[in-house]
Amino acid sequence: MPNVRGPGAGVSTVYVASPLGFNEPGRHWAAEVLHPALAAAGWAVLDPWVDEAGAVAATLALPPGPARLEALAGMSRTIGARNRRLLAEARAVLAVLDGPDVDSGTAAEIGWAAASGVPVIGLRTDFRLADHEAARVNLQVEDFIVVSGGMLVSSLDAAVAALQVLAARLA
Repeated sequence: MPNVRGPGAGVSTVYVASPLGFNEPGRHWAAEVLHPALAAAGWAVLDPWVDEAGAVAATLALPPGPARLEALAGMSRTIGARNRRLLAEARAVLAVLDGPDVDSGTAAEIGWAAASGVPVIGLRTDFRLADHEAARVNLQVEDFIVVSGGMLVSSLDAAVAALQVLAARLA
């Protein structure tokens, strides 16, 4: 179970946008490295990958057919609504941007946060370039991060430090 806690008095909340829940190494890094580092810095982690009721697994276990399609559509709406609620509760977003291109769901969460006035810290440890030599990620994703009041960083330590600067600014 990830190291995630709900918001409390005097605790800043950070929504972690990432594709980390799609595979075992990603889930391990989130639960054992990323979330504990954020919690140690005083952040309450809002993790969109948490499925405490097991609804996703139950839905995916349904056999192919119309009932599964209907359940999947409902599950998608439920997940979208929960993620919008979590983003609305967040004081900041930490977006994991590694990979050959930014994950589409993560990019959408960055855009939603930026449009909502929530600052985004983009964490990209991947050394591959994006649109051109001055862009570490897709230029629109980078723009949303910058105009949100956030920044791109290249290490977990730098991400935690950037979040601490945001927390002081937001206090």
